[in-house]
Amino acid sequence: MVLIFDLDDTLYDEMSFVRSGFTAVSNWGYLQFGKDADESFDFMMEILERHGRGQVFDIWLDKCLGKKSKSLIDKALSIYRTHKPAIKISDNTFRLLEGLAVYSLYIVTDGNKFVQSNKIKELGISKYFKHVYITHRYGVKNAKPSIYCFEKIMMRENCAWSELVYIGDNSAKDFVNLNVKGANTVRVLTGGHKEAVARDGYEAKYIIQDLVDFPALVDVLTKNT
Repeated sequence: MVLIFDLDDTLYDEMSFVRSGFTAVSNWGYLQFGKDADESFDFMMEILERHGRGQVFDIWLDKCLGKKSKSLIDKALSIYRTHKPAIKISDNTFRLLEGLAVYSLYIVTDGNKFVQSNKIKELGISKYFKHVYITHRYGVKNAKPSIYCFEKIMMRENCAWSELVYIGDNSAKDFVNLNVKGANTVRVLTGGHKEAVARDGYEAKYIIQDLVDFPALVDVLTKNT
């Protein structure tokens, strides 16, 4: 059995990265323009809640600083992506990964390849995994729901789809094509997608409340694979 994990909101709380990035950009705003960092951070969080991530820095620079320009937006985005993130894996997740060492473990994650690599480094978890597949390294077209990286794992492990288990959080993209192939899919109800209702065919075959519940499911999966 091959166990493959998503990263954001599965192995750690992605909002901790977002808050860390906003803090870094807010501190830059203070040093560069004298804008109170706490005020900027609160403003960014409000934009995030109202509009999502796509326009946070645009609106902040425009409405909060009156300094909007493409170069400043690019600078803010660069700071966000390259900052040293204040993120961590919970003790329970560390114990889980240690307990699963008898299996082949992988990560398949979407996102900017530099950002995701930086997260893995700061979380200190690469030693638990045989390989980390950041889908964007292979082109955006191979991001989930593409099964490209999963096929690479199958070739590496010389295994069948039925021997793969993918644990993720986003029912909009994580499971649909893996379900079709007959892989085992597990949705963990954590993070920003925990309340989402999956479309037909998109839901995982198994649902758990938290990663701490996964070891009990492993026993079931072992019997079925």
